[in-house]
Amino acid sequence: MASLAGAFLLPHVPLIGANPEAPPPEKRKIVHDAFAKVTQRLRELAVDTVVIVGDDHYVLFGPQCLPRCLIGIGDVDGPVENWINIERRAISNDTSLAEHIMSFGMENGVDWSVSKTLTLDHSVMIPYHYAVSPCQDIKVVPIYLACAVEPFISSARARSIGKVTGDAIRSFPDARRVAVIGTGGLSHWVGMPQMGQVNEDWDRRALAHVMGNDLDALVALKDEDVIAEAGNGALEIKNWICAMAAAGDVRAELIAYEPVPQWVSGCGFVELKVA
Repeated sequence: MASLAGAFLLPHVPLIGANPEAPPPEKRKIVHDAFAKVTQRLRELAVDTVVIVGDDHYVLFGPQCLPRCLIGIGDVDGPVENWINIERRAISNDTSLAEHIMSFGMENGVDWSVSKTLTLDHSVMIPYHYAVSPCQDIKVVPIYLACAVEPFISSARARSIGKVTGDAIRSFPDARRVAVIGTGGLSHWVGMPQMGQVNEDWDRRALAHVMGNDLDALVALKDEDVIAEAGNGALEIKNWICAMAAAGDVRAELIAYEPVPQWVSGCGFVELKVA
């Protein structure tokens, strides 16, 4: 029987790869040390598979097709972007677990869109490259939620998808130690006049909800208020909500928080330790 060994919340800022020297050295060190800490914890937890929750930015999908929630169950490679200084390569997908999450979800109210051949964007590849791939033998199940391009998935729906996904993982009959990674945020404005700003106050308020495992408070945040205070990129908190709901009863531990305007984002790292 599979177990959910833990969960993590990480940024997926593409400029970490695309413009690695932009921030001052001390800021770069905080971010990369945090990624290394996640790698260390994945090893300590003996994780076999990570379920990574990201979101498309009109890179994988376009106006002709905007899935609300999507799971990759077959061949996976990435990244699709050739400018983030990560070599495109095949990614080992845990297809049996992915198919189980898909089927379990469809039986329990999740209308998954499904990809049998998926090229990942930076929202999955940045955390995969910097935190997961150093472990070498960990497989991936990619999930995408619509929280970067309108129409946005609701935070309540992100929570329910996370809850069902966590239940699916725990019901998987094969031996597996699984971690869930929610990616994105915190405050940043994508393609907006405020791009490059970071609202540290908002970030710390959001992190306080995370540290208290207060999903109700996070779900209650209205999209328009989040955009006004922290930018459209901060709606990626929905990916965090999904991962938190999957993890269930946890004790949150802050790994790092650093506002990095040179990478146009507040960068938060949290471990969710399963009780």
